[in-house]
Amino acid sequence: MSDESLMKLALKQAVISAETGEVPVGALLVGPEENIIASAGNNIIKACDPSGHAEMRVLRKASKVVKNYRLPETTMYVTLEPCAMCAAAMVHARIARLVFGATDPKTGAIISQYKIGSDGLLNHTFSVTGGILADQCSQILKEFFQKRR
Repeated sequence: MSDESLMKLALKQAVISAETGEVPVGALLVGPEENIIASAGNNIIKACDPSGHAEMRVLRKASKVVKNYRLPETTMYVTLEPCAMCAAAMVHARIARLVFGATDPKTGAIISQYKIGSDGLLNHTFSVTGGILADQCSQILKEFFQKRR
């Protein structure tokens, strides 16, 4: 499957999050054979969980599926550039690659504010591909916040 087709699946998770009143961010983790291990959207508000970001939820689910907290040879797809918490969790999980849609100029920790995962300062690095379906990933966020105003 292409990065674009997998990002479309992450966007579906973002839509589900928006429908439940959560900030529309979706993520999925893909294994080395392009199998989807786990997918999720944000669930911070409903779960009263500050760590309920889509990426964190996917890492938790995937770790249970593979019965290991290390997730080597996997690729994380997420609709929004991850924050510092999520980026650090991806380092600890040892993912191989991150693909994200829209950048997050305020709190993005992959290219916007920090370079977590690719700066070589930590004990693990992962490759990064950004901007996949960026317009669609950005648009869902803009529409969500316009409705809330």
